[in-house]
Amino acid sequence: MTEEINKKRKWKKPELLLPAGSLEVLKAAVNYGADAVYVGGEVFSLRAKAKNFSREDMEAGVAYAHAHGVKVHVTANILAHNGDLKEAERYFEELKAIKPDAMIISDPGMFMIARRVCPEIDIHVSTQANNTNYGTFRFWYEQGAKRAVTARELSLKEIREIKDNIPEDMEVESFIHGAMCISYSGRCLLSNYFTGRDANRGACTHPCRWKYAVAEESRPGQYLPIEENERGTFIFNSKDLCMVEHIPEMLDAGIDSYKIEGRMKTALYVASAARTYRKAIDWCLESEETYRAHLDWLKEEISQCTYRQFSTGFYFGKPDENSQIYESNTYVSESVYLGIVAEVRDGLAKIYQKNKFCTGDVIEIMKTDGRDISVKVMHMYDADKHPVDACPHPGQEIWLELEELPEEGDILRIRSNLKKA
Repeated sequence: MTEEINKKRKWKKPELLLPAGSLEVLKAAVNYGADAVYVGGEVFSLRAKAKNFSREDMEAGVAYAHAHGVKVHVTANILAHNGDLKEAERYFEELKAIKPDAMIISDPGMFMIARRVCPEIDIHVSTQANNTNYGTFRFWYEQGAKRAVTARELSLKEIREIKDNIPEDMEVESFIHGAMCISYSGRCLLSNYFTGRDANRGACTHPCRWKYAVAEESRPGQYLPIEENERGTFIFNSKDLCMVEHIPEMLDAGIDSYKIEGRMKTALYVASAARTYRKAIDWCLESEETYRAHLDWLKEEISQCTYRQFSTGFYFGKPDENSQIYESNTYVSESVYLGIVAEVRDGLAKIYQKNKFCTGDVIEIMKTDGRDISVKVMHMYDADKHPVDACPHPGQEIWLELEELPEEGDILRIRSNLKKA
């Protein structure tokens, strides 16, 4: 019966699109299941505080991704000012030589320059362009866009209507997981107003996560909590989007590319999200029954990513008061990122550690195929192969002897519920 339903629905395999803020994270996304990655260069990207890619790193990233059959999309989605346009022309000439698969653009002026300088590279219209109806999609298609990203404020029903009313060869991309912006499709003025750092030019300070209170005009300096909480309230603090329990509905909507937010996230976050959604999509395309049989694993695994509590955003209707977090702005973190195995030699694994751990700890080897192998840290050595009991310095070169030898590229993590042996 389930197979008959799948055939009737005529599901097609969507692209799984992962973020990467550095070359290390790009490789993790590729290794753990991405069909495509999106990255930002050192200019014109809406994540100015991310590490981002130098020209050399972008060339290396494109080469690595393409060698593994994975596409690379480059963001150039700021809302440009006059002074940006000449530099944009130079930057697009540079991208022409690097040869990514697509450029993500929101500004019409930037679009025109990109179309003229490198017409052979696909253009994807960013969610920043507020793409809320099929007329807008048709407009961008007529300008030469290959794809447009839906606004966050659309339901799955609206996205299905868009897909049914645009040319067959125009692609629709929608977010499936990650942080939600309080402002319409990310066009926010709070950061610029409070700090002079423009969110629409890549420098957002995330004031939607700050603590707020009400002040009465005749009582300056007296702050009244909006909620009954002595610490104030976080009235703009949206829950994160998570659609791992709703893959059939996403497939029904006909979306061509599932986008995960997070170009400032760690390799652990990106790898966990990539592996989880890769499994979810593949199982669902196999059969809905297979997918539902693995839902507990999918929910457990996606919770290993840092998150702010989950919601389904606008996909099943307008969010209500339950879509916000009022008591804090902190992340939930159920796993700690230890590092990526950079080399395996003489029975030891080398990492550049991200967080402190010790000899005797039980950690996990996170495999690309979905397995998590719990192992004890038997011995630990510094860069000179001197024995150490712990690695307290971020970025420190460490050689590990584990109960089971990992492979190069494996990610090491420790769960909060794993104890010392």
